[in-house]
Formats: sequence, structure tokens, C-alpha cells
Amino acid sequence: MKSVPQATSLRRAPVQRRSAERLTRILDACADLLDEVGYDALSTRAVAERAGVPIGSVYRFFGNKRQMADALAQRNLERYSERVTERLKGARRGDWRAAMDAVLDEYLAMKRTAPGFSLVDFGNQIPVGARHAEPNHRVADRLTVLLSDYLVRAPDEDLRRTFLIAVETADTLVHLAFRVDPEGDAKVIDETRVLLRSYLARVLD
Repeated sequence: MKSVPQATSLRRAPVQRRSAERLTRILDACADLLDEVGYDALSTRAVAERAGVPIGSVYRFFGNKRQMADALAQRNLERYSERVTERLKGARRGDWRAAMDAVLDEYLAMKRTAPGFSLVDFGNQIPVGARHAEPNHRVADRLTVLLSDYLVRAPDEDLRRTFLIAVETADTLVHLAFRVDPEGDAKVIDETRVLLRSYLARVLD
């Protein structure tokens, strides 16, 4: 399987704990400001002020707000992966329906509660990164690695294609659900779940 590389948006990775904590504050401030002012009005100076760090600290990690938003998207994907993994700890190995519910439910939970997620999620709505690293490919790659052992399936191109189709479908319909209702229209989400189950049953059963 040919992996899609993640965008590398950090100018330099934090080495010391203090530096890592500063980076966390910067990304937290970026997320909060995205909710408050949107991407167009976001600025590195406003993020620095909100995070309580010198502007030079922001530029130490990021060249511009686009790189900062992409780093936030990457952090969202890491946290999402952790949530899905935790959710599946008590599930029966090989149960793709439990996996699908975890993948969809944790995405919905982050969309409703995670700061900045409604704009950035995994990079979908802000044009960050190169085309070869577009977000749904990142998610499909991550799910292939994350779930292949749980599903007792080889992490091959067929499984990745299955996840990519499911992710693209869910992404479109979930965005529709949140356009209909700011909290996510329940009926659209229910139909999304039915559609995904029907497709995955044909492929994974």
C-alpha cells in the first residue's frame, strides 16, 4: 500500500518540555480563535497574544497561519485516533460494525465539542498542505493502520480503498447534517450510518 505522507508544518519540533507546552498553548489558542473569528481573520499575532507567548515563539514553529492550521489538523487526527483506539478496547476483535460506530461517533463528538474543529477538522475546509496529502487520504491511511489488526485484515490497498470511500462518503454527509442543523441533523446522521453499514457489509463481511 502506498502511504500518503502527512504534511510537515512545523519549522522545528519541540525538544524540551517547556517548548512542547508552549506549542500546545499556541495550538489551543489557534483553535479557540478559529471558532471566534474564523480563518480569514486569524493572525499569528492574535494567536501569540491569546497563548501568552512572544510572537517570535509562534514563528519559531510556524511560518504563517496556514502552517499553524495544518498542525492543528494533524493534532486533531492524533487525538481522534486515540479516541477511536480507546473506544474499541472493550469491543470484540473483528467486529467491523463496532469499529464503524467508533469511527463515526468519535468524529461527531469532536465536531460538536473540539475547539476549532468545525473549520479545520483534519484539514478539510481550509486549503492547507499539498494535494497529495489531502485530509481524507490522511484519515483513510490512519484508519487502515489503526484498524487492520482489529479487523483481522491485511493493511493493503483494498482495505485502504474501502476506508477512503467510506471516509469520503461520511465526510460529505456529515457536513450536510451540520449544514441542516448546527448540532448535526439526527436523521441525516442515521441515514449516513445505514449507508455506511450497507457498503461495509458488502466489503467486510
